[in-house]
Amino acid sequence: EAMSYDVVIVGAGPAGLAAAIRLKQLCRAADTDLSVCVLEKGAEVGAHVLSGNVFEPRALDELIPKWRQEDAPIRVPVSSDKFWMLTKNKAWTLPSPFDNKGNYVISLSQLVRWMSVKAEELGVEVYPGFAASEILYDENQIVAGVATNDVGIAKDGSKRETFQPGVELRGRITLLAEGCRGSLSENIITNHKLRESGQGQHQTYALGIKEVWEIEEGKHKPGSVVHTVGWPLDMKTYGGSFLYHLDDRQLAIGLVVALNYRNPFLSPYDEFQKFKQHPAIRTLLEGGTVLQYGARTLNEGGFQSIPNPVFPGGAIIGCSAGFLNVPKIKGSHTAMKSGMLAAEATFKALVEGSSMDLYWENLKKSWIWDELYRARNYRPVCGYYYYQSPKQHLLSSF
Repeated sequence: EAMSYDVVIVGAGPAGLAAAIRLKQLCRAADTDLSVCVLEKGAEVGAHVLSGNVFEPRALDELIPKWRQEDAPIRVPVSSDKFWMLTKNKAWTLPSPFDNKGNYVISLSQLVRWMSVKAEELGVEVYPGFAASEILYDENQIVAGVATNDVGIAKDGSKRETFQPGVELRGRITLLAEGCRGSLSENIITNHKLRESGQGQHQTYALGIKEVWEIEEGKHKPGSVVHTVGWPLDMKTYGGSFLYHLDDRQLAIGLVVALNYRNPFLSPYDEFQKFKQHPAIRTLLEGGTVLQYGARTLNEGGFQSIPNPVFPGGAIIGCSAGFLNVPKIKGSHTAMKSGMLAAEATFKALVEGSSMDLYWENLKKSWIWDELYRARNYRPVCGYYYYQSPKQHLLSSF
């Protein structure tokens, strides 16, 4: 079975839904119409969105200026911002390197569900429960859409009674918004040598482990944000933790560990369990209940690792292209903006006949580029610092 659209978007995260919404906004403004569908591998929109999130609303302000009047699930402004250096039994308060004034503590999964509703109101077709597994090409080797997996197959390869064949979703333009290290995006980047024609360097990664707790009323401080470095990670392992107080007595807590750690026996999961036993953390969690847990990868290469995001027949947006701002520990706002820029280039390509290269050109003129350029040396410098010996650390402080 095949279904045809003007635009096929893979991934109903912030980037994919921002692209879909922007496309339909442009259609309404020009009194034209483009058919747009969004595929989401999760059983429902938001099911695979795990980020603990201090949200910067800059891109959303541009996309939906009146979101504050439209019951968006963005209700808890940052009320305090602390930065701790942990030793095994102590938490030392340091000057905070973050500037979260005007930001919000949110559930990103709730936000994308809300964005999905907004997209559908504009005429976007959103299909949760469909995982894109294959890139489709036309006779000229131009990307022509994606195909989904067959479902209902037994372990031995036989077809069960519930078998359903995969579906081809063909699009004049395909936008890949799969998130960090999406399989289709990585294949496209490799096959079309997009990293070589972009910023040139390989991507680097970290693993983030997150839990959502319901804690006791007296310990809950809506909008409180805490980041930590130090224990339980050693001086040769880059990483840190976060604690974000949401509403309804909920607390998002997590640990991020760079995947270039040197100790082959290190387990990020076990380090997270140690972290929760720290006196400053344990007292906060005691009497509470775990509601959710999960893990995801983060791309940390930053500015130097951005590939050329345009390929024949489409483009890569969001964390699939690697727009995370490492010192901010934020990527949702840049992902959304990249989706909007790709949507604008897509609209011009389909309606006016221009090239999708406009996306790459406008990306380099946008505030995403300026923001990531300013942060370009943070992660490389931290990597160098963490790999020095304790003696070198001492000498480098003078």
